[in-house]
Formats: sequence, structure tokens, C-alpha cells
Amino acid sequence: MMHVQRAAERFRGGDAEAGIETWHAFSFSGFYDPDNVRFGPLAACNEERLAGGAGFVEHPHRDVEIVTWVVEGELTHEDSTGHVVTVRPGDVQRLSAGSGVRHVERNAGSAPLRFVQMWLTPSEFGGEPHYEVVRGIADGTPYALSRAEAVLHVRRLRAAERTALPDAPWLYVHVVRGAVRLGGEVLREGDAARVLDAEGLEAEAIGPAEFLAWEMHAEPHFG
Repeated sequence: MMHVQRAAERFRGGDAEAGIETWHAFSFSGFYDPDNVRFGPLAACNEERLAGGAGFVEHPHRDVEIVTWVVEGELTHEDSTGHVVTVRPGDVQRLSAGSGVRHVERNAGSAPLRFVQMWLTPSEFGGEPHYEVVRGIADGTPYALSRAEAVLHVRRLRAAERTALPDAPWLYVHVVRGAVRLGGEVLREGDAARVLDAEGLEAEAIGPAEFLAWEMHAEPHFG
């Protein structure tokens, strides 16, 4: 079963006066929809645009895996474990909050910054926080998130190119650029598909396209 969420159906948040524009795929912050809280372990997929100098002040997280994909510009990350890192297009950033961590995210430059940030709930809570960046991840290289029993797949396709998608109990596809055809639907920039019990699916690019696909195998265990 596949459900498509169009870009225009996302909840718009952020703070325009502060140079922050956000589009939420799931319930987030002051927006709550009881029928749209999570998909498998995926609890957030936010499209963020930060003007030059804008950003999120230091704030805490715990028991969440935060994965960030920069589309354009440069993201400056600082956290309470001492990391100060610049994340660029093609890099995958992961912050495992564990039992607690604080961080800052900002656009330290003058050029616009656009990124997609995804939050997954781990299968087990607690533990030490952990941070890493994979620089220039190659197309098709899986990025495993063992604490959430999930794998991120990055796909960059040429026009008319096809790619197989992983079989999984929960499969989430988010289009970053261009358009792709998936299961009889055309997904354009900002659109996403949620597929239950995915099997034998294939995506075809309509023109050059880039998308992120989460292969997920377990729901989080609470309590």
C-alpha cells in the first residue's frame, strides 16, 4: 500500500521573520495530527531553508537519531560534545542524541541554505550521544542506522534511468530534485511516498532527479 504526500500538503512552520522556512511531513512542534505522527521509526522529515545568518539556537535532544542531507549551501553544526562541523551538499550527517545532547544549526554564510532533516526513533533508548559526517557519499551507497534498524539510500538518476528500491516493511521516498515515477504515481520535488510492505518497486527518473529512500525494518519500542 502506498500513500503519496504532496509538497503542498506539508505543514508550514518556521519563522519567516528570522529567515527560517520549514515544511513538515509529520506532526511537529505546535502542529499535531493524530493520524500523522510517524511512519515506522521515522518521526520527522523537515525541509528547511535558512537565509544567510539564520539558524536554530542551542536546544536539547534525547533518544532520537537525526539525519541531515544538505541540498544547497553550507550547514554549520555545533554540539555539546565539542563538534563544530560544516556540512555540504553530498554529505550525510548523523547525530545520535542518546541520553541527551545539545546542538546549534545555522547558516553561517551569506548564500541560502536548504537541507532535509529526518528524525528516527531508536529501538533502544539511552546511551552516549554520537556524531558523524560521511563526506560525499556515493550514489547507491547505503547508510545504515543500526540503532533504528533503518537504512538510508541516496539516489541521483539521469533522465529515464531506473533504479530498484529495497524491499522493506516500511519504505519512505522523498524527492529532493526533479521528478520520479513510482508505482504509477509521479513524485515531484518535495513530494514523498510512504509504502507499507514494499516489494519489487522501481523508480524511474523523469529528467535528472535526486531522492532519498528510507528502508525501515522495525517500529520503536516505548516503555
